[in-house]
Amino acid sequence: MRAGQTRTAWILVIPFLVVFTAFFIVPLGYSAYLSMFTSKLVGGEVFSGFDNYTRALHDPAFWAGMRRVVIFLLVQVPIMLGFSIALALALDSGRVRGGRVVRMLIFVPYAVPSVVATLMWGYLYGVDNGLITQLFDKAGLDAPNLLSEHTVLGSTMNIVCWEFIGYNMIVLYAALRTIPNEIYEAAEVDGAGQWRIALRIKLPALRPAILLTVIFSIIGSFQLFNEPNLLFNIAPDAVGTDFTPNLYAYNVAFKNQEINYAAAIAFLLGMVIMIVSFAVQIAANRKGRPA
Repeated sequence: MRAGQTRTAWILVIPFLVVFTAFFIVPLGYSAYLSMFTSKLVGGEVFSGFDNYTRALHDPAFWAGMRRVVIFLLVQVPIMLGFSIALALALDSGRVRGGRVVRMLIFVPYAVPSVVATLMWGYLYGVDNGLITQLFDKAGLDAPNLLSEHTVLGSTMNIVCWEFIGYNMIVLYAALRTIPNEIYEAAEVDGAGQWRIALRIKLPALRPAILLTVIFSIIGSFQLFNEPNLLFNIAPDAVGTDFTPNLYAYNVAFKNQEINYAAAIAFLLGMVIMIVSFAVQIAANRKGRPA
């Protein structure tokens, strides 16, 4: 009986393992292989060990992109998750009229492809004919340049917030719906109001879901690509080819034709994501343990 169950389990798992190996492990291994070589005019592909990684660690463009991503992470993620938590708590309270419709409307931006969302916001940001500029002109005010070198990072944060607040809200709202009603009833009997219930019951219960959204947001921040890549076509002087590490690796690979160096940059970025995500998870677990 047990042998039959084991055989059935392997039959069900093997298709996933084949696909996972073919589309993840093999490309990852091939990228690692490429990152250990350097393409030269004379001699072709030459083994160079960790020279590409050393070059990346001393590359100002790579670190400039990393610096922007860190600023993006520290500013955008708390704002986005703060709105998501507030909306999830508001919807879970049951005091929002048309809760299902409101939930759907907040979630809709996530269903919009990031390319479409960025093009839409790029039009709104437009310096000459953008909607925001037109509104300021009609009000007799000087319109801000939202695609300048100093403001484009904030404009990118706004686009990503618009895209993902609804997604994170749904994750947090689903976690809230798993809390037993008996806990709320007991708290109300003890005289706890909505604010106290939210602070003492709901937020502590949301900790695993918040940690999940934080880790997803960290990964997404370091992988930021679509938004700056499209904004580069609209405002190339403000964005630049090294705006984020992902965009820099893309331009190094497909514009500079340095595939090996781009593979090393991608691996370094992956290691940074893994280390930061792991550190956040460890810190959250330690904080959640009773003294």
